[in-house]
Amino acid sequence: MSRLEGASDPELWSESVRIWQELGCPYEVAYASWRLGEALLTAKPKRRRAEEALRRALDLAARLGAEPLKGEIEGLARRARIDLAPGEAPPRPSDEDRLGLTPRELEVLELVAAGRTNPQIAQELFISAKTAGIHVSHILAKLGVTGRVEAATLAERLGLFGQAGTPPTEPRAER
Repeated sequence: MSRLEGASDPELWSESVRIWQELGCPYEVAYASWRLGEALLTAKPKRRRAEEALRRALDLAARLGAEPLKGEIEGLARRARIDLAPGEAPPRPSDEDRLGLTPRELEVLELVAAGRTNPQIAQELFISAKTAGIHVSHILAKLGVTGRVEAATLAERLGLFGQAGTPPTEPRAER
């Protein structure tokens, strides 16, 4: 009922997980665990509990071969920036990470450096033009520049991208 009202109560989903576990219904446990993770992220962000619920849901969905449910769980984890990959060590920060840009902002910066407009960036990355504009604003602020040309020039100087926005294949010579 709470979903009909636009709310999602983590405690209700937690109880649902418990009941389905007692009944021995693994698919329903996976589904309820996914919804619990979603509710924990939506109501009051409780990342650790949400991550645990999503891991449980993903594990069950994978064992059941429930690919559509698995895709939904992975999608929610991506949107929440929760890494569900088992036991992988976090990657060493790259030069790009040291600029303080997110992977998505790096994608946007690459397109800015290639001369794309916000609507073109939006179309290419399957986001809204407004979201593209927000990414560009964040990039400019993080890089400490005032415009797109300055951002593109800085990216070029740092060798972040090759010709026409493609990643460089070998280190660039100093000019």
